[in-house]
Amino acid sequence: MSGAIETEFDGDGIPPVSLRGLDADFEAFSRRLGASFERFGFAVVADHDLPEALIQDALGQTKAFFALPDAVKRAYVIPGGAGQRGYTAFGVEAAKGAELGDLKEFWHVGRDLPPGHSNAGMIAPNVWPTEITGFHETTIALYDGLEALGMRLLRAIAHYLGLKDDALSAAAHDADSILRLLHYPPLSASVQGVRAGPHEDINAITLLLGAEEAGLEILDRDGAWLPINPPPGAVVVNIGDMLARLTNDVLPSTTHRVVNPAPERRGVARYSMPFFLHFAPDFEIRTLPSTIAPDRPDRYPTPITAEAYLNERLREIKLA
Repeated sequence: MSGAIETEFDGDGIPPVSLRGLDADFEAFSRRLGASFERFGFAVVADHDLPEALIQDALGQTKAFFALPDAVKRAYVIPGGAGQRGYTAFGVEAAKGAELGDLKEFWHVGRDLPPGHSNAGMIAPNVWPTEITGFHETTIALYDGLEALGMRLLRAIAHYLGLKDDALSAAAHDADSILRLLHYPPLSASVQGVRAGPHEDINAITLLLGAEEAGLEILDRDGAWLPINPPPGAVVVNIGDMLARLTNDVLPSTTHRVVNPAPERRGVARYSMPFFLHFAPDFEIRTLPSTIAPDRPDRYPTPITAEAYLNERLREIKLA
């Protein structure tokens, strides 16, 4: 790695890394971003340049969709689709090994492929709710913006790992990445389960636009749960299992959860919009030789394609 620097959680959370440094001093930005990932598996990237009007439009349309009658929403469930497009109902997805489903519902937006694209057989088509005007255009614009930001961050991560700067972004080109529009409804005092049980993300990196309501926590290496409350204009980014596996856990995929609110906030819904950036379906996840050492043997000696790994994990979380 290119000169890790010390970074520690304090009363204000994970020290943020300003995106403005990516162009001003790429080397320093890469070191700070990589150090945060190596320490926490998470980073808070401040001063993102995603248009606030677009974010608010997407949030408004997200709220409008989840306010639709249950029967209308369920018409967009895709049988046999493993929840990868359209609507997934409340309580269906569960953390690996959990007995109860998460207290959430969500909508998935994938890549809009042009006719005849070579990945058409591996990437499912989108479906669109006709009840919400502009939903397609707004969510695809947000998808494209988050993907572009993710690709820039992958270049910095690759640099930190001593790879060619485009090594990871090239591996994620035309991938089956997903924008998830999430709704955690208000909760009763007697509810069983949690909004999102402890889990790790499947993909390469996740970009999460800050939710209006608190609840996100990460499991630190000492076993303590640390709250993540990013400042306005920041995006939370975390390492997913695919990238952790590629780096032999040098960059860890950290367990995280969304806890239920305090009693005075039970009646308030929570919305968020994570973007799960994947590697391309045919990308082979093979441990980077530079991450293998006598004191860190190869933890993943059997390579696997991103598509096969995704399908394996979808079965574990009860979507497939």
